Amino acid sequence: MKKIFPIIALISICLPFALSAHADTTNVAVAANFTAAAKDIEKAFKSATGHDVVLSFGSTGKLYAQIIKGAPFDAILAADAARPIKLEADGQAVANTRFTFAFGQIVLWSPQDGVDVRSLLSTGNYNKLAIANPKTAPYGAAAQEALEKMNLMKMAQGKLVQGDSIAQTHQFVSTGAADLGFVALAQVALDGSGSKWAVPSDLYAPIAQQAILLNKGTNNPATIAFLDFLKSSEAITIIKSYGYGVEN
Repeated sequence: MKKIFPIIALISICLPFALSAHADTTNVAVAANFTAAAKDIEKAFKSATGHDVVLSFGSTGKLYAQIIKGAPFDAILAADAARPIKLEADGQAVANTRFTFAFGQIVLWSPQDGVDVRSLLSTGNYNKLAIANPKTAPYGAAAQEALEKMNLMKMAQGKLVQGDSIAQTHQFVSTGAADLGFVALAQVALDGSGSKWAVPSDLYAPIAQQAILLNKGTNNPATIAFLDFLKSSEAITIIKSYGYGVEN
């Protein structure tokens, strides 16, 4: 009769390790401009690790306010460096976990093909111009800065339509509520239709988008793994495909 003890013993040894390998869930606040890229990264992360990520999108300013008020986020992927720095200073985030995951770029965009959007902007030959709220959305602050440096803010006054986030700003333009607008390159980078003008980077301060681990996520394996994955070559490839710059 064959001995089966070694096989049983092997199963009893391996079983605890198999049971201990389980998926966790992390809740991550994400700046609206990074919506499409974050969704692709989440899918790749899920495939690679088995962990689940619940993504919540909004303007960085509003997400920051929610975190201060106790929103249950484990990490934030902001559209700037200022809010992660504030969260760290306020004791809401873990020190020395902040890093830049992308550099954003603004474009002037119209969903109509063959439109010289730069000419429309410079001549004021438009009815409505959409920008994100400069107080809560870093991309809106960049758009405002660019308008001021081009000496076009006075002409634009009275024609501006402000979105709560860059996502709503894009919606204003895509639905015709505004003739053109300043949006994130990532929102239109993969769409060959429409007309766009990449705003020169010397017209606005660099949009360094930073991530940081929040206190709630300190002991969450999925959160730690997700932030690590954000630095991986797979995630960087996705980030670059949407027109973002990355640190060398």
